[in-house]
Amino acid sequence: MSARNTHKEGVTMDFVGLTMNGGVARIALHRGKVNAINEKVVDELTNCFRELSYDPEVKAVILTGEGKFFTFGFDIPEFLGYSKAAFIRYLTKFTGLYTDVFLYPKAVVAALNGHTIAGGCMLAIACDYRIMVQDSAKISLNEINFGSSVFAGSVEMMKLWLGQRKAESALLSGAMYSAEEALEIGLIDEIVSKDDLDSEARKKALEYASQDTAAFMSIKKLLRNPTAEEMMKREKASILEFVDIWYSEKTWNNLKEKVIRS
Repeated sequence: MSARNTHKEGVTMDFVGLTMNGGVARIALHRGKVNAINEKVVDELTNCFRELSYDPEVKAVILTGEGKFFTFGFDIPEFLGYSKAAFIRYLTKFTGLYTDVFLYPKAVVAALNGHTIAGGCMLAIACDYRIMVQDSAKISLNEINFGSSVFAGSVEMMKLWLGQRKAESALLSGAMYSAEEALEIGLIDEIVSKDDLDSEARKKALEYASQDTAAFMSIKKLLRNPTAEEMMKREKASILEFVDIWYSEKTWNNLKEKVIRS
């Protein structure tokens, strides 16, 4: 499909590209240079994943970005114009999206084509498997570096993949990991060259797709439900705490400074 894509229902997507190939759907972010996440991006991703979940021809999904960034995270300039109520609405949608991906009934492979930062990292760790390009790209949950918190769901997913101690180190330091460093701690699963990213992601997606659909869904649910229950139990409270910190004077000034630098 073209850069401007249309769902079967006729809904136009401005920032999310969707292509289908032999039982594998490829969802690609394409919003400016850094694929910044805003409310429309979240809505488009949510609708896209939901539609694909009902399509019997789709056996697996690849989530990636166009250009040199998977995504650099939230569109801070846009959200500086949000009221607290509007921002809570957005964060509820965003955390709902990564929870849906985490519990998705089909396999989701993250093909990390470049920098995968903050909210982008949260989307990546919601996927079943992460393949990252071997270049200067970094992956990080670096919110602490500009005075922001994270969400209960992102903490639980980090603990699942990294274990308690490494998750603490990553979240409390805001470290920016290279692909090699991320592989070593378990934040990603595989490193490939930029030229091989699409083919290797498709290879892994097809590997998942070859499994019995009902069995895959059942086992994934059994594996993920305990973590998901913890995610959802504390998510709403963590969003409210996130917002309180985000709108605090110190963090707000940091955010405005971050906008100026960008």
